[in-house]
Amino acid sequence: MSHPTYLMSRMEREDSHTLAGYEAQGGYKALRKILTDPIPPQSVIETVKDSGLRGRGGAGFPTGLKWSFMPDREKDPRTRYMAVNADESEPGTCKDRVIMREDPHGLVEGCLIAAWAMGLDAVYIYVRGEYRLPYDRVAAAIAEARAAGLVGQDILGSGFSCEIHMHKGAGAYICGEETGLMESLEGKRGHPRPKPPFPAGFGLWGQPTTVNNVETIFNVPFIMDRGAEWFRTMGTEKSPGNFLCGISGHVESPGVYEVPLGMPARQIMDEFAGGVWKGRELKAWIPGGSSTGFLKPDAIDTPMDHDSIKAAGSMFGTGAMIVLDETASVVRSALVLMNFYEHESCGQCSQCREGTQWLAQVFQRLHDGEGREEDLELLRGIANGMAPGKTICALSDAAAIPTHSVLRNFADEIEEYVREGGHEAVMKKRQALAGAAS
Repeated sequence: MSHPTYLMSRMEREDSHTLAGYEAQGGYKALRKILTDPIPPQSVIETVKDSGLRGRGGAGFPTGLKWSFMPDREKDPRTRYMAVNADESEPGTCKDRVIMREDPHGLVEGCLIAAWAMGLDAVYIYVRGEYRLPYDRVAAAIAEARAAGLVGQDILGSGFSCEIHMHKGAGAYICGEETGLMESLEGKRGHPRPKPPFPAGFGLWGQPTTVNNVETIFNVPFIMDRGAEWFRTMGTEKSPGNFLCGISGHVESPGVYEVPLGMPARQIMDEFAGGVWKGRELKAWIPGGSSTGFLKPDAIDTPMDHDSIKAAGSMFGTGAMIVLDETASVVRSALVLMNFYEHESCGQCSQCREGTQWLAQVFQRLHDGEGREEDLELLRGIANGMAPGKTICALSDAAAIPTHSVLRNFADEIEEYVREGGHEAVMKKRQALAGAAS
C-alpha cells in the first residue's frame, strides 16, 4: 500500500544535504515566495494555524497557536529568539537526526520562515552532543545558506535579517526540556525553570522565545509552499500530516519511516518494519518513546495519533515505537528505563531525585530475586508521589508513567518475578516451557 510522502521525499539524492541538491528539488521556494512579494508575518502564522500542524517533540501542542503567543513587536520591542530542540535524547527516538543528516537545508528554511513569522532576531539550534554528523551537516548547511545570502543580514534583498547559531549539548537528557535547554544555552547548568513565566514572555536571556522541535519546523516550508488544505489531506482531522516513526526493538526491519498520522500501529509494525522478528508473538510495545509506557498487544491496532493513543491510556509522544517480543522481560525493560531516569534526573526536585532512585532500587530488587509481594503497592505509591505535575519539569512523570503502565498491564509478570525468584529463574523456566512446547 502506498502513502503520500513529503518529509523524506528529497532524501533519496546523494547530495540531498547540500544547497545544490536542496534547491534542485524546490528548496527555499517557500522562503523566496514569502519574501519576494512579502506575505505578512501574521498571514504565515495563520496558515500554520489553519494547517493544524502539531508539535512533533512530544506534547503535540498546535504550532501556529504557540507562535501566536509571542508578543506584538510594536508593543514589545525586545529582542526575540527561537530555540530549536534537537537534543533528541528520549530513549527510542531517532527521527530528528535523520532530518539533520539527510536534509538540513529543510530545517534551515523552516527556521527562517518561523523567524519571519514571529519577528525573530536569531535562532539557536541545540543539538544532542553525540550527533556529530547531523551537527556537522546542519552547520555546513547554515554556512552554505549564509554564503548564498539566505542567512544573515538583508536576506534576498528583502530587508529581513536573521542569524542562525548552533549549540552542541553535552549529553544531558534534562536539556531536552525546553527551559532546561534555555538554561544550557545561556551557559548555566541545565536545570528546568518553574513556569510561569513562560518562554514567550521570558525565555532566552529574559527575552521572548519560542521552542520548537526539529520535525515540527521541518514541516513548515512544505505547508507554506503547498498550502494548509494540502497538509490536511494527510493524517486525521485533529492530527494532520505525516510523521517520522522511528520503530525499534524486536522487529525485522527497524528504522525511521514516514507514515500518515492515524495509521494503526500494527500496520506500521507489519508493513514498514516487517513485523515482530523471528516469527515470534508481540508481548508489549511502547508507542512514543520510553516515557509513554508499556501497552499490551491488544492495543496494537490503535491509530498512531495524539487522541487515539491518549484514549488507549498512553501518549503519542515522539511517535517512536519500541516493540518487545514474547521472550522479552517487561520487568527488566522497566529496570533499564528506571536506571536511565535516575541517572538523568537533575536532582532539583526531591520527588524526582529520590523517586527515580527508589523506583530503580525496587525494580532491581525484583530483577535480582529479592522482590516481595508488597512491592507492587510500593511501586504504585512511589509513582503516585512523583506524578502527575508534582515537579518543575516532566522528568518525574516520565519515570512514573512507565511504572504505572507496568503495574496496570503487566502486574502478573512482577508477581512471577516475586514467586520464581528473579530474572534468571523466570527466564530459565520460560525456556524450559518453550522447549517442552516445541
